[in-house]
Order: sequence, then C-alpha cells, then structure tokens
Amino acid sequence: MKGRELRKKFLDYFKSKGHTIVKSSSLIPANDPTLLFTNAGMNQFKDVFLGKEKRDYTRAASCQKCVRAGGKHNDLENVGKTARHHTFFEMLGNFSFGDYFKKEAIEFAWEFITEVLKIDKSRLYVSVYKDDDEAFDIWHKHIGIEKDRIYRFGEKDNFWQMGETGPCGPCSEIFYDHGEEYSCGKDTCDVGCDCDRFVEIWNLVFMQYNRDENGKLTPLPRPSIDTGMGLERLAAVMQGVLSNYDTDLFQSIIQTIAKASGKEYGKNNEDDVAMKVIADHLRATVCLITDGVVPSNEGRGYVLRRIMRRAIRYGKKLGLEIPYLYNFVDAVVEELGVAYPELFESKDNVKKLIKIEEEQFNKTLENGLKVLEGMIEQSKGLLTAEQVFKLYDTFGFPVDLVEDVCNERGVKVDRKGFEKLFEETRKKTREKSKVKVDLTLTEAFKTLENYPETVFTGYKEFVSEAKVLAIFNDSGEIEELKQGETGYILLDRTPFYVESGGQVDDTGTIANKDFRGEVKGLTQPVEKRRLHLVYAVKGNLKKGDGVKAEVDGERRKAIMRNHTATHLLHAALRKVVGDHVKQAGSLVDPDKLRFDFTHFNKLSDKELKEIEYLVNREILANKKLIIEEMPIDEAKKKGAMALFGEKYGEVVRVVQVPDFSIELCGGTHVSMTGEIGLFVIESERSAASGIRRIEAFTGFKAFNYLDNFRKEHYELKSVLKTGNDDIVSQVSKKLEEIKELNKELEKAKMSGGGNVFEEDLKDGIKLIVKQEDGLKPVSYTHLTLPTILRV
Repeated sequence: MKGRELRKKFLDYFKSKGHTIVKSSSLIPANDPTLLFTNAGMNQFKDVFLGKEKRDYTRAASCQKCVRAGGKHNDLENVGKTARHHTFFEMLGNFSFGDYFKKEAIEFAWEFITEVLKIDKSRLYVSVYKDDDEAFDIWHKHIGIEKDRIYRFGEKDNFWQMGETGPCGPCSEIFYDHGEEYSCGKDTCDVGCDCDRFVEIWNLVFMQYNRDENGKLTPLPRPSIDTGMGLERLAAVMQGVLSNYDTDLFQSIIQTIAKASGKEYGKNNEDDVAMKVIADHLRATVCLITDGVVPSNEGRGYVLRRIMRRAIRYGKKLGLEIPYLYNFVDAVVEELGVAYPELFESKDNVKKLIKIEEEQFNKTLENGLKVLEGMIEQSKGLLTAEQVFKLYDTFGFPVDLVEDVCNERGVKVDRKGFEKLFEETRKKTREKSKVKVDLTLTEAFKTLENYPETVFTGYKEFVSEAKVLAIFNDSGEIEELKQGETGYILLDRTPFYVESGGQVDDTGTIANKDFRGEVKGLTQPVEKRRLHLVYAVKGNLKKGDGVKAEVDGERRKAIMRNHTATHLLHAALRKVVGDHVKQAGSLVDPDKLRFDFTHFNKLSDKELKEIEYLVNREILANKKLIIEEMPIDEAKKKGAMALFGEKYGEVVRVVQVPDFSIELCGGTHVSMTGEIGLFVIESERSAASGIRRIEAFTGFKAFNYLDNFRKEHYELKSVLKTGNDDIVSQVSKKLEEIKELNKELEKAKMSGGGNVFEEDLKDGIKLIVKQEDGLKPVSYTHLTLPTILRV
C-alpha cells in the first residue's frame, strides 16, 4: 500500500468516527515562541489542550508536516545512517479535547491497525506506563492481548509532557516486530531494544495531569488524547521493508538522484547513505522554504542552511557538480504535493532560492578549505578539537570531510575531543531550548473561560456601550477596581483591537459618570475573551457596571492607514520584484509601517520608485475596499494570500483592494484607499539573510517626512546661494574643488624636495620659506604675520 493511500485511509477512518479532519499547520509554529519548528501533530492544538482556545469540535485528526532538526529534537547527524531517522516526516494523529479517553483511543488504534490495515496481530506488541493499570487492563481484558505481550516501561519511555510544567500524562505505544532476522543478537533483545527488530509505530498519549513547578501532578478536569504515528514507519511496515528509505515515499526521489549521479542505489553503502541524506534533507528544505523559512545565520534560517549544506556536501560525494540540488525539487513536489498542494504553488521560488544558496555555499567551501589548509600547515601533525569544531560551526564542515582532507595530508584529527565539545555545545542548546509552559497567566484568569466571548465592534465603530463582566488583577478575579489601581477589564462588547497579525493594540478610555480609566493595552489569555489593561484615573469600577468604551480615534485611523498601505505594499512588491515575495513579518502602529519580506537582493532605486508609484496610484484611485467573511477554501480559490505563522479558522475574513490586492486579514482598515492620503518609503535594508525590510510612512507622517526634506532643500539652497535647478551641479562643483585642493595640499607637504630658506627675524621669530614648483598662487593678505610665521 502506497504512502498516499495510507494517509487517505487514516483520515477517512477517523472521519467515519466523528473526527474533524484538520489540515496540516505550517512548519513555522503559529504564536508559539517556545518551538523552533512544528515537530508533532499536537502543536497546532496546544492552546486547545491548555484551555486557552475553544474550537467547534472535540475530536480531530490530521496528517501534520514535522521537522526535527534543532534544539531538543535533533536527528540531523543520524539521518541517512539509520533506517528511521529523518529531519522531515509526516505525523498521523487523532485527538480528543475532553471527549473520549483511554478506552476509545486504544479501540480506535487497534481497529485501524488490525482490521483496516490488516497488520498481523502476531507481530504486534504494546507498552504502557509502569503505574498505568487502567491502560494495561484495557489492552488485556478489553482488547484481548496476552499479558506477556504488554510491557511496562518507566517515565523516560512512557510518560509524556508538553514542557517542564503543564499538561502531561502516561502513554501507550504499539510496536511492530520485523522479525528475528533483524535482531541485534543480544540475549536482552526485546521490545524497547534500539535495534531494528522492534519498531514503535504509534504512540497514544493520555493527557490527564497538570504538572506544577514543584513537580506535583494534579488531575485535569477534562482529560484529553494526543496520538502520533509516523507515516514513513507505517509505510515501511505495510510495504514489507525494513528501512523507511525503501518505501515509495522516498524511492522516487532517490531514483532521480541515482540517475543524475550515475550511481545505482543498493550497490554501495556510502553512495546509499549520500542518496538518503539528500532525499531526506531535500524534503525538509522544500517544505520549510514553502512555509516561509529562508536560509540565514540565525534561528530557523540557520537550521535550514545546515540541512541544505549537508545535502550539498553529500552530493559532492556522489560526484555531482554544484549547483545541482535545485534540479531535484520536482521529484519532491510530485511526491508530497498531493497532500500539500502549496508545494506546487511555490515550486519555482523554492528552486531559485536553493540554487542561490548552493552557489553561495560553493564559495564558502572554497574559503573553508583555505582555512583548513592553513590549520594543517601549522598543525604539527594534529588538528585540535577546537579547530575541528570551528570548521564545523563556522564553515559547515562535517568531521568526515575534515578527516578526508587531513588523511590525504597525513594529519590526525582529534575526533573524540570534537565529539565531546560537540556534545557539550548540544547540551547547552538543549538547556536553552527547554520549554516551560507559563501557566501563571492562565491560573490568574482561570475563571475567564466561564464568561461569554467578547463581541468585537471595532470594525464599524470607535465607541461602544458595554457592560463589565469581570475584573482581574495578576492574582485572579476581583470585584472592584479602585482609583489609582491597574487591572484587567472584561467587557461583553468592545471596539478595542487586541494585537494580532502585526497590528498593535488600541488605546483609549473606559468610563461612566463615576469612573474614568485609561486603556493602556489588551491581552487575550483565553481565545476570544479580550481583557483591557486599565489604569483607574478617577473613581472605582465594579463588576456589572455599564461603561462607554472609546478607542483613541486619531491613533486608530493612523493604524488603519498603515495597515491598508501594508497590503498595497505587499501586492506592489510581488508585481515589481516577483511572485516569490512573501511576508516574513510586519509591524503596523500609528507612526509607521514595517514590512519584512523574502527576497535575495537589495532593491534598486528604480524598483523602489516603481513600488511607491503603484501604491500611490491605488491611493489616488480611491478604491472602496471589499471586506467579507467566507470559508477558507473559497478564499484561497479567489487568490487570497495567507500569512505564515498565523492561525486561521474554517471561516476567514478577506480584505480586498479590487484588481490589486487580496489577503486573509483580521485587522482594521480604511474603507477607501484615498483615506491613506500619501505613501512614502523611508528605507529598505536587510533584516536577515534572505529577508529584506521596508519602513514607510502614510498620511500626515508621510507629509512631515517630505516636509523635512523640503526644509533641508531650502537650507542647502541658502548655503550654496543657488537656485532650485542648480543644487546638484553646485554640490558637484564644490566637491570637485575640495578634491583639487586636497591634491594641492598633498603636494605642499614639507617632506623632501624643493629649496628651503631660513632667516632669523627679531623677537626670536624664524622665517622658513620652501620653494615648490607647480603650486597655484594663494593670497595670504588676509592673514596676520604671526599666523604665517612659526617659531
């Protein structure tokens, strides 16, 4: 059974069991700074498990794109050398949010594996947490598995937790026995052994506790289910192969690589490893770039660069000439595009970016080899661990490449020292990447989910009559906010926008005849419940009071101008620079807009001028914006752009400037483009490798920006004593005069050559005269004698 069939069978099965099929989220985790990449199916449901978000379903199933190549989950160095390590993989999962629990989860898993897929029961084993008698009994008494096929393991293997604190619980794993011929041969070889015989194919997590900072476990009020099954492992079982790389999910890509290199897969282990590495890393590369990651020297971009460069190096081992990696993108898209159609849309951009990175790395390799040669010459027969690590960390040189070069030169490499140093660095990285789920906010606002969702009125009005539903401080819910205090106010309806999608919070006032409070900002600890951070200027406010919530209108209008201008800028960039441009970040505040986008080079003055022209043309056209809600699939069919790192529901808000721009957006906008007034780009620069940044002004800020230029223009005219049309030529003329005078000054230096005459004058003054040929005459009649003469 092919991989794409397994995906479909899994999702169809759980759909028949009342689960909502949820599309894979981006590999860039939405609103989750604790994660480098999406590395499990449950990531997109994290806020649901934490109680911060509610969805209109309690059962879900998905096939999730995942990457494990940095921080705690880092399989990079093992990829290609084992049967099952990958950087990119697909996670099949079913989830219950307070709906069904252990019994149903186990029933679903067993039925799917043994009845739908018809996997031989005699090859299946299960494990449970050592103290989880409930799961043991379900497997034994209800499912009917013999006791000797159920294994109890400790916390390391069979207890899962989201972070150092937060939701956690025991888990149960299902193992497949590939057969005794794949055993490591040890007497201790059994379920849980690291050899290839027993492979875990499905992990069922029973999320039933909350762990506090002291390690105490408290039962969750609504226990949940989170399961994960690697598609690649399942495909290997179903296709009767030991290695994931021998499944159809990889073989079409590997055979493309084999054909290009002139090598035959399965004939030589070193060649096989190289092909596996390239196939795996290319899958990760294509999917990461499609989801908005760009190679760089920091964060996600740095991990992507390491993945790409490792693939490129292994290609050189196959005799492939750089650039070559980009030629294999089509094979990846053909295999994965069925499940993730966005790969087809971004294919050309992905190819272009990979080719640029390959060419840049080729230069880096040349420079790195020069550094290595220098190290070898001064090595006295041994390359130290520190030197090897520098080559690895700075130039991306793997140890085996360093060893190859050193062996040819008869130089030893401190491999053990490097591995120790590498492990120490890795340990530090893991410590930094440990996730601590901060439940302080949730605990303070634990009663918030008991209140109805806040109705947002800010799309249509700046002022709303509202009722105070609840008042909180950092310790929890309170009955009254007193004068001089700061607290969080929950209203039944509000015109205040809470920061999202790059647009900042609104500010303003909440008041009635007895109370006046300044709204400093907003927060949303529970989905669709907006809390207003309020400082009580006058009077006290009680729960149940009626108030008038009023947004700072002028500030909001400036934000709206900048937000709509951001959409126009995005569209203009794609028209002028190319369709590969994607938003990589933004900030929309009252003072200016900042827009980060994927691009490889600095924009030319001509491009910036054309972009400015297109945006201002749309502003002068004074087009009416079309803003409507629709199903997300319908919006995408219309061409609406979704932004990476943002969460979208099944129904989305679409903001359209007719015949120019269409995006998914929950922000506030002007009603007519003419309200923006004016658009001016202040700067364009690099924000990171492969990411450019434009900052711009609109409205009165744009006018003030241009007015400052006009003032400088007038001042320059006054200094140069020239007209409007002559400023540039006058400045050029003055610069040329300065250049000539500097030349004359160099000639006039008193260092050698020429005739020197000296004469003592009265009062101890000595006259020194030097004769130089070729100097222009200069009049010193305006200078006094002491200025000319020096003692």
